[in-house]
Amino acid sequence: MTLSAEDFVVHEAELIDDRRWDDWLSLFAPDGRYWIPLQGAAQAAADSHNALALEDRLLLELRVKRLHSPRAHSQHPASRCQHVLQTSRGLPARPEDGEAVRLRTAFLYIQSRGPQQVLLAGHCIHTLVPCGPLGWLIREKRVNLLDAGQPLPAIQLFV
Repeated sequence: MTLSAEDFVVHEAELIDDRRWDDWLSLFAPDGRYWIPLQGAAQAAADSHNALALEDRLLLELRVKRLHSPRAHSQHPASRCQHVLQTSRGLPARPEDGEAVRLRTAFLYIQSRGPQQVLLAGHCIHTLVPCGPLGWLIREKRVNLLDAGQPLPAIQLFV
């Protein structure tokens, strides 16, 4: 089943919300990365400043493995989350993207663990390459949090 790029972004969020970590991880290209810039949308490049998260495929695999582990004490009780997405819109192609498609999707992200909830807002920029059983793989998921530079609570899952 091939998905449109917009439907792929929705599918990716649903996999996180449903705690289907292995299926979510399979959406990343071998050179894929997950990036939450510390300066949010103002940060031009990953190597220009610190990041809240900058994870390649290996680090994502380790995080998924930890989420599966019964010894992950930060997940007792387990965190749950819900993404509320606006409609994605295409971004102009860049020369370095080749065949990749870039989409910007505004979101609200709610994470719940026990009686506490965290609400985050921002937008994601997905860089998708045409490949894989669903028609796309994630080369980069950049999460620009609205309040990225402010003190934030622990983000246990994936925005």
